[in-house]
Amino acid sequence: MRRVLSVHFAPCALFVAGVLALIRAGSFSGRSDWAAVWPRQPMTALGVFAVITASASVLGLLLQPYQVRAVRVLEGYWDRWPATAGLAGLLARMQRRRWHALRRRAHRAAETDTALRMRADARRRLAVRPPAEALLPTALGNALRAGELSAGERYGLTTLTSWPRIYPQVSDRIAEALRSTRDALDAAVNLCWSFLVLTCVAAVAIYDEPSAWWLCAAGLVLAAVAYKGAVTAAQAYSGLMHVVYDLHRFDLLEALHYPLPTPEHEHALFAQISAFFAGRGHPDTPYRHAVDRTCTGEGDHDCVDAREGQDPDAV
Repeated sequence: MRRVLSVHFAPCALFVAGVLALIRAGSFSGRSDWAAVWPRQPMTALGVFAVITASASVLGLLLQPYQVRAVRVLEGYWDRWPATAGLAGLLARMQRRRWHALRRRAHRAAETDTALRMRADARRRLAVRPPAEALLPTALGNALRAGELSAGERYGLTTLTSWPRIYPQVSDRIAEALRSTRDALDAAVNLCWSFLVLTCVAAVAIYDEPSAWWLCAAGLVLAAVAYKGAVTAAQAYSGLMHVVYDLHRFDLLEALHYPLPTPEHEHALFAQISAFFAGRGHPDTPYRHAVDRTCTGEGDHDCVDAREGQDPDAV
């Protein structure tokens, strides 16, 4: 319920309320009368509240299947559309220039306290970005890609293919942190879209009222604030992805019934598993199925294979 309200209902309610305010003010048909926006009668206020609630609920249900696409567009996956492919290339080049500038700053010699702080800040900002050749056009895309390309790769696992399989193995505390951070990310993305679309609608409604153009500027500022919040949440989510692989990569092996590797063979085994997830080959390691042994006495000979229902010494 919390996700429904914060991620889907609240942004849609904000958008519907803004459009309804423009309609009640008469902005689409003439000069806006902002005094007419707020209802004067209790029954009218109740009707307005009901319209906003019903419209936001229906709009949220309609847009819910497109949540992933809403995030993807703000990430900068624009190459499939000819109209935006050129812009994507331009912004990606700008991101690479910023990345190289940060890299130079991170490796610059520092003699003063200010220079040391600047170098530390540059290293911190580089740590939440992907490699230069994998940069996307937007800060949100790069924040998420940093986790998608490094969380599991440190151990030989391909993050994108192994994430759906390792996620069910996480502990309840980490799962709750992941859900909370993802909800914050999706809510910020939806708020950004609501402010952007509402700004476009307001621009159409008040294009002939220069005194009200500040509303459009305010909408863009709020959209930028929401986008910055989405970037911050994406960086936190990428950090939690790294934690998942640090703590639960061996739980993935247990779920797949593979034996635990030695430190020397860990990377090779996970690389084979990643290739298997991608449909290329099969791990060159035997299965290890756990046996549930139930003891009825004090000695080993009194233990019974509970799964098979027979004396293990007779197998």
